[in-house]
This record gives sequence, structure tokens and C-alpha cells, in this order.
Amino acid sequence: TQSTWGDSRVTCRQMNRVAFGVLTGSAACVGAASVLKSENSSNVVAKDPFSTIRSIAGQQQAVTVAIPQAKEWNARYSHPIPHDNAYYFKCMGGGVLSCGLTHLAVTPLDVTKCNMQVNPGKYTGLVPGLRTIIKEEGAMAVWKGWAPTLIGYSLQGMFKFGLYEFFKDYYSTLVGEQNAKDYRALIYVAGSASAEVFADMALCPMEMVKVKVQTSPAGTWPISLGPALAKMQENKAETRFPFGSLKPLWSRQIPYTVAKFVCFEGIVEAFYTYLFTEPKSTYSKGTQLSVTFASGYLAGVVCAIVSHPADSLVSQIGKAENKGKSFGQIASEVGLKKLCTKGLGTRVLMIGTLTGLQWYIYDTFKTALGLGTTGGKK
Repeated sequence: TQSTWGDSRVTCRQMNRVAFGVLTGSAACVGAASVLKSENSSNVVAKDPFSTIRSIAGQQQAVTVAIPQAKEWNARYSHPIPHDNAYYFKCMGGGVLSCGLTHLAVTPLDVTKCNMQVNPGKYTGLVPGLRTIIKEEGAMAVWKGWAPTLIGYSLQGMFKFGLYEFFKDYYSTLVGEQNAKDYRALIYVAGSASAEVFADMALCPMEMVKVKVQTSPAGTWPISLGPALAKMQENKAETRFPFGSLKPLWSRQIPYTVAKFVCFEGIVEAFYTYLFTEPKSTYSKGTQLSVTFASGYLAGVVCAIVSHPADSLVSQIGKAENKGKSFGQIASEVGLKKLCTKGLGTRVLMIGTLTGLQWYIYDTFKTALGLGTTGGKK
């Protein structure tokens, strides 16, 4: 005879005669009483009821009891849409479009900004800088480095967004449900920083090619991707290709990405807490995506300020006169004030727009696949 409840299973050979509970004397007593009653009806008197209990217990075969265990909380399955591997891969696809297309679109601003950082005396501002580049090198010069920009930032976006979603769930599960909610800002910090470490490793080679192409005087360096890549490899002793800029890239991108994700998540939460107070799902996709763009733009302004000194340092590495110099030496020669302020206005405009568009494209892609927009009231 077999009795089943949930995941528990109890098997006894003679359940019609006695109910025997593991570690429970009461069940044995009930079984004994039943037997005693049966024996009395046959005119057999048991003078030692406890010996009867021991006898009954000894007759039972081994009992196996599987006690149901409470399932551990897993952040991956705590969302309306489970975060399985397919979800993460879709987020990676959104990241490719998000970062690749937006960085490609602002290439003219990037070219001007890099030249302002490298040669501030010649390129004194955004508009004057654009005019100087077009006058000396032609209108297409503002698109220098578009190919390594598209490739590099597509790879970066793939890991930045996809791994952020993964690490956010991983760290949330690690600390438990309540801690994940109470200390969610720290989860965002850890998740975004972890993701950016890998994202920058994917970006670094193309970023080095891009900066070299964009900041080299006209005619001194190939502009097309293939020849520029080959020359970077050929002169890797001086260009430090392919990972010579990885440390300053980390110093620029990790603070930038942490600010980008933490500020974005916080601003979105504030929107849905204080302005759009109904459940997020009740608002149209257009409204949700508008919240996404506004939150992304505001987060981008913070990102630009936080990461600008390191961005200036990355640009300085490409200058011929800085060949062989350490990062500390370059920073000392340029000066902290210039590293923090030169080209900052252009970078704020560029990164604010860039970040807003990145989040908008990313969430539009997710919405199209039925994954919903990022963030909300907690």
C-alpha cells in the first residue's frame, strides 16, 4: 500500500493494521490500541501493552519519508518574465543595437571631442573644432573611425547590457530576497561594474584603432579600418595594441557604467513612485519608453561628468609626443583641471543624448520581443 502527499511518500506493509509514525510515539500507541482491541475481541489479553508496541514496531519494515523542502528564492524567476538564458541573449542583442548605432551616430561629435582633448589650442570648441576639421580635411573627415566605432561599441554593448542583467540576478540571488530589495543600489553597482569589466575587454582593440585614426594629423595614419588595424599591429611596440589602453579604459568606463545604470534605475524608480503612481503595466508603451529616454538622458549627464577625466587621458595616449610615457606622467603634464574640464561641455551633450538614446533603443528592442521596459517602482 502506498500513500502520497506532495513530495512526501510513506510506504508500510500493514497500514490496515497499524499506523506507525517516525519519531512519534503517539502513532505507535494508536496502532497498539488497535491491536489490543483486536486481540481482546479474540479473548487474548495483553498484560504488557508496551511489549506489544515494541513488537509492532519491530515488525515494520524501514520507512522512507521525504520531507518537502522550501525552494530557495532565485531572482531569475522572481520577475513577471523569467530571466532564462534566452532572455539574457535577447538583452545582448538589444545591447548591440543600443551601443553600436548610437556611438556611430555621434561619430562627428566624438571626432571633435577627441581632437579638443588632444590639441585644445587648435580645437577650441565644438563648432570651431568641427569647422577646422572640415576645412583642413574635408566634410567626410568628421566620420573618421566610424568602422571601429561601430564594431567596438556593438561588442561592448552586447556584454554591457546582457551581462548586467545576468550579474544583477546573480548577486540578488546570492544575498537573498530581502537584502536584494533593501540594498538594490549596491546590486546595481556590483552588476554594472562586473559587466563592464568584460565589455571593455571586448571594446579595447577597436577603441585604440578609433582614437588613433581620429586624432592623427591628416595623412599620417590610414583612415580605413583594414590598413589602420594592420598598422596598429605592425607598430604594437609603440601603439600598445591591442590592450594597451585597457586600464585607462576601465578607469573611464567602469565609473561611467556604474553611474549610468545606478542613476537610470534610481530615476526610473522615482518616476514611477512620485509622478506615474499607477502600476507600470497600466501605462502605454509610449509613456514607458518616454520615461526610459528621460531617465537615460539625466543619467548620461552624470556619467559624462564622472568619466570625463579618464576619457581625456585615453585620448592623450594617442598623441605622438606621449609615446612611451606612463599614464601618471601624461596626467601630470596635462594637469587635473584640463583633464576634468576640456571638452566637458561637448561630452555632456554627446553622452546625455547618447545614453538617453541607448536606453530608448534597448527598451524598444525588449518591448518588441515582449520583455517589457527596464526598471520601475520597487
